[in-house]
Amino acid sequence: MLSSISSSMRQRKPDIVKCNLLRLLTKIPVTVPVSSPDKEGQMYHCEVDNLYLIPTAEVPVTNIYRDEILKEEDLPIKNCAYTECFRREAGSYGKDVRGLNRLHEFSKVELVRIDKPEHSKQSHKEMLDHVEGLLIKLELPYRILRLCGGDMSFTSSICFDFEVYSEAQKRWLEVSSVSNFDTYQANRLHCRYRRASDKKIELCHTLNGSALALPRIVAALLEDNQTPEGIRIPKALVPYTGFDMITND
Repeated sequence: MLSSISSSMRQRKPDIVKCNLLRLLTKIPVTVPVSSPDKEGQMYHCEVDNLYLIPTAEVPVTNIYRDEILKEEDLPIKNCAYTECFRREAGSYGKDVRGLNRLHEFSKVELVRIDKPEHSKQSHKEMLDHVEGLLIKLELPYRILRLCGGDMSFTSSICFDFEVYSEAQKRWLEVSSVSNFDTYQANRLHCRYRRASDKKIELCHTLNGSALALPRIVAALLEDNQTPEGIRIPKALVPYTGFDMITND
């Protein structure tokens, strides 16, 4: 499906945003770049202060470029944010949303890019390759779905979902969604750039994706790596864990 995206393609690591990203936002920024209107109904609202707990780092990171005119030579701008995410999950119930499947608070790494229109397609491919590379290194069974128009939010021009297989549940679980929003968010943000050739000001393209939603990744690692000796740790994680097997000892 993604034959044009080579897993061996060399990647520049995204520029890192400041670690102290705000988890609480005023209402004005929240309403600007949100991917889909239904996110507002899923957000926790602190009514006394009129602040929101963020549903994804996409909200504060994209707002960094609100009312900005960027230089063409600075594009693409690559951001990476690691935050807690908070969602009400109103209407969710039943066995399929228990445990780590769907949480009110979870950790997630978010990728956000600001690019010029003629290069945003390439940026989207690089982001897809980056997420796919993580799943390959984690040695998890995964699949990539290109969403049809009826499954996408109306703000996206193209979107791919990454899913890992849950051995315990015998079904696929979404762990990342990578979207190109074209000029939709940039138009609402007034995020523009100045062309170097003729100094013309045009709208940027915005892109974002999860890399990755951690709770479901942890569940998949525990479920898919069980052996008679214990739970095997993927080689890429051993330098961080200091061990290669979880046992009862």
